Amino acid sequence: MSTLQQEIIEELKVKPVIDPKEEIRRTIEFLKSYLKKHTFLKSMVLGISGGQDSTLTGKLAQMAVDELNEELGNDTYSFIAVRLPYGVQFDEDDCQDALNFIQPSKVYTVNIKDAVDASKKALDLSGITLTDFAKGNEKARERMKVQYSIAAMHNGVVLGTDHAAEAITGFYTKFGDGAADLVPIFRLNKRQGKELLKVLDCPEHLYMKIPTADLEEDRPAVPDEIALGVTYDHIDDYLEGKEIPSEPREKIEGYFNRTKHKRHLPITVFDDFWK
Repeated sequence: MSTLQQEIIEELKVKPVIDPKEEIRRTIEFLKSYLKKHTFLKSMVLGISGGQDSTLTGKLAQMAVDELNEELGNDTYSFIAVRLPYGVQFDEDDCQDALNFIQPSKVYTVNIKDAVDASKKALDLSGITLTDFAKGNEKARERMKVQYSIAAMHNGVVLGTDHAAEAITGFYTKFGDGAADLVPIFRLNKRQGKELLKVLDCPEHLYMKIPTADLEEDRPAVPDEIALGVTYDHIDDYLEGKEIPSEPREKIEGYFNRTKHKRHLPITVFDDFWK
């Protein structure tokens, strides 16, 4: 294992082997402890896409809320699931299946199309023309803005779905889906997330579906692995300390180095990681 690979694994806190039940309990206790410590908080908010990561994070959040309410003997705490389609989502059935699996305390649906289109129009009028890729980032940031608005009205915190296999490549929108208060599944890679969902009796099609950010209109539902040019199996193997072929290794390490700014607070004169 190279020095860089070891450094990445240590930074992203990935274990080569996990006990899924132990990681489920660890996450639930983390969320419960945070809410107990900050007594003004009464809810957790998360956008549900119908994919593996939000399904897992949402289920663990609801389990934490259920345990807290059972301990108190009331319904003080809630998990708020948010549907955030841009127009009509192509895999809406999966989203509904995810909600049925999670059984959230409350569900909101906010269609972001009008807001995103209005933002694009305002920029057009100023002489700034967004590329399709940049418009995709507008969608991600609008979704996060909505979640923070909902959290503000429900004394809540916003959950993120960032995990090691996503963090290593920086495959998320800065201050979009990369913005959150708590990231409960940070430390897990993609296949480890699947292990947790299997133990939780999640419908198989929700964690076996092909991952996609689905932000681009020119390339609708383009799979993550196509967009990245590397497979999640190679990413997961790398994060577990295994040897992988040189081509995917170089791509993964290149992504990691180029996206360090995404995993860092805004840069100050005291920072030197970027030099």
